[in-house]
Amino acid sequence: MQTTRRRTLALGAAAGLGALMPGVGRADPAVQALIDGFARGRGLAIGGITLTLPDVAENGFTVPISVAAPGATEILLIAPGNPVPALCTFRFGTAAPGGRAATRVRLARSQEVIALARFGDGRVARVSRPVEVTVGGCGA
Repeated sequence: MQTTRRRTLALGAAAGLGALMPGVGRADPAVQALIDGFARGRGLAIGGITLTLPDVAENGFTVPISVAAPGATEILLIAPGNPVPALCTFRFGTAAPGGRAATRVRLARSQEVIALARFGDGRVARVSRPVEVTVGGCGA
């Protein structure tokens, strides 16, 4: 690979941007541990889950959120931007086979909320949605 002036400038700009924004491009170890623990060594599939929350939350103290994963036995909601990223876990037995849940959560700031679902056949799926929070709800 030949080094050109243009490539050198682009790499320098990317390095400078990375220094200014330390959280970009690096997964939070606590969030990654939550995901790995839930997945139990399985790969994450995309799809099979519907995550519904507002695009803009006026108040981070009470953000409505609903999740549906037909056939899921367990659903985990994660907010990586919160002081404690694990929001809640829903477990479904034979009496509640729908795999649907709704609640209200607190969000500290604008972020991407992650939903993980474990299905009866052992597969694990992931979906995420961004939400813009105008007033944070975790005192942070």
